[in-house]
Amino acid sequence: MTLRLPDHWVWDSWPAYDGEHHHLFFLRASRALLDPDRRHQRASVGHARSTDLRTWELLPDALVTADAPAWDDQATWTGSVVQAPDGSWRLFYTGVSRAEHGLVQRIGAARSDDLVTWHRLPGPLTEADPRWYEKYEGPDGPWFDEAWRDPWVLADPDGDGWHMLVTARAREGDPAGRSVVGHATSPDLETWTVQPPLSQPAGFGQLEVTQVVEVDGAPFLLFCCWLDRLAPERAATWDGGGMWAVPGESLLGPWDFDRAHTFDHPSLYAARLVQDPAGGWSLLGFRDTEDGQFVGEITDPLPVVRDGDRLRLA
Repeated sequence: MTLRLPDHWVWDSWPAYDGEHHHLFFLRASRALLDPDRRHQRASVGHARSTDLRTWELLPDALVTADAPAWDDQATWTGSVVQAPDGSWRLFYTGVSRAEHGLVQRIGAARSDDLVTWHRLPGPLTEADPRWYEKYEGPDGPWFDEAWRDPWVLADPDGDGWHMLVTARAREGDPAGRSVVGHATSPDLETWTVQPPLSQPAGFGQLEVTQVVEVDGAPFLLFCCWLDRLAPERAATWDGGGMWAVPGESLLGPWDFDRAHTFDHPSLYAARLVQDPAGGWSLLGFRDTEDGQFVGEITDPLPVVRDGDRLRLA
């Protein structure tokens, strides 16, 4: 059954698998806010688990905003979960602060031994480096906030430490299409060094909630971006949907954005590819706006197949 909470909206989510249960971490905010646009500055990280990706057991929240003053005392946003070599778990997440009115994003982490009880680690761990990335310049600047969010952490394919992919924006180029795949590296999941971006601006104002995954041996970058955040040249190629996939040469790129394509779903957003119990691939994400109303619930798994250099809903 759909993961829908009667008293909270649910939106961005990210998975983890412990060998028995599929865990889903997700952003949640009270429906008592009435206006769903207010949810972003009230977000905490919820948690549920399942054996079949359809029937969910709600668990205690994983993370809430920090006590002020702190870099993450306004809201906690999207991230990813990985298992460390010692068997413990790390939840990397986005934080924004009250002092900056939620306009500057940074990335930190929490640690757990059981995926249920999480303890913040000292942070933030990374933030946008002005050598390569756009910084917030105020209400008259090129963009409405400082993008450095949605960390997707993965082990280096060659065994040399860890990589963090980040929603970020380049310093230069058309402001409507400056989004890039930000990048940081770590030898141990603790100390991180911001690196140059892994992509160049390609007509997207936001490459949100990135994920890299191999499907049948072929690497893909998944991300989300709605029409209103596309530069005009990219908008001219849009064929509907907010979820995108683009083939690449490896999990770390380069990616051919000329072959970027959307999934045929009218409201799916911030979805992740997950492997179901039978080994097939499915998208798991939230339903955004339908018939002019924000839905705010996680879909059942949507099966995905690969056709050459494209992914599509089965």
